[in-house]
Amino acid sequence: MKLRIAYQGVPGAYSHIAGKTVYPGQEYVSCLTFEQTMNAVQNREVDFAMIPVENSNAGRVSDVHFLLPQTGLHIVGEFFLRIEHQLLGLKGASLADIKTASSHPQALAQCSQFLKSHNIQPVQRIDTALSCQDVIRDKDQTKAAIASKLAAEIYNLDILAPNIENAVNNTTRFLIMSRESAVPEDDGTAFITSFIFKAKNIPAALYKALGGFATNGINITKLESYLLEGKFISAQFYVEIESHPARQAFKNAFEELNFFSEEVHILGSYPANPYRYL
Repeated sequence: MKLRIAYQGVPGAYSHIAGKTVYPGQEYVSCLTFEQTMNAVQNREVDFAMIPVENSNAGRVSDVHFLLPQTGLHIVGEFFLRIEHQLLGLKGASLADIKTASSHPQALAQCSQFLKSHNIQPVQRIDTALSCQDVIRDKDQTKAAIASKLAAEIYNLDILAPNIENAVNNTTRFLIMSRESAVPEDDGTAFITSFIFKAKNIPAALYKALGGFATNGINITKLESYLLEGKFISAQFYVEIESHPARQAFKNAFEELNFFSEEVHILGSYPANPYRYL
């Protein structure tokens, strides 16, 4: 039986490509929103979800980190996808014909130099691949979409200009979400552990809560704060560290973290993708 992989967006979206790359030859389920994507895993409609969390140029994906602790899902892996934007048009169209290009706002921003140099007007849409459907529907050779090579294949569009992104290192990081926790045994290689915590409301609580990671030689690779319940005095922190739960340094650091925190919840421990060290 094939695995079912949920992703946010329509067929041809970069999340679709991530799912096909990590789980080739499986079934891929399109979802309208990130919440629906995670709910599909919760409701046992799919096995895993591919969730984009940050881009090397555009920063973190909004709303995702708010959803992570609410779903009850576990992070079981990470994947880095090189984002290669293509200018796509109708069959028979040429680059000289194009007057407008539609895509997701981030994709438009990531291709701004190309659009400006060719005097192409950007048009915002909610999804990169969805913009391809607009081009097909309108049947206007002056309109183009910015999307993936996979989208070009799915919607039978021509690539009028390849790899038009501003930066050659444009990369998106995805988290793989599952209903079940699946922490591999510690084999001594690099592991990432993601967790959330709420520090006690006392002076220097954050400093004291995280101090154990410094004293135990554990690298913190990500630290983000989120206000809780609309209050400016209460914050929750999302943290990623380089360590495995079986290691003594990890246990020592978390003992100190728990002492200075009101809540601690580990979202997952998973092998570090080699891409992060390139």
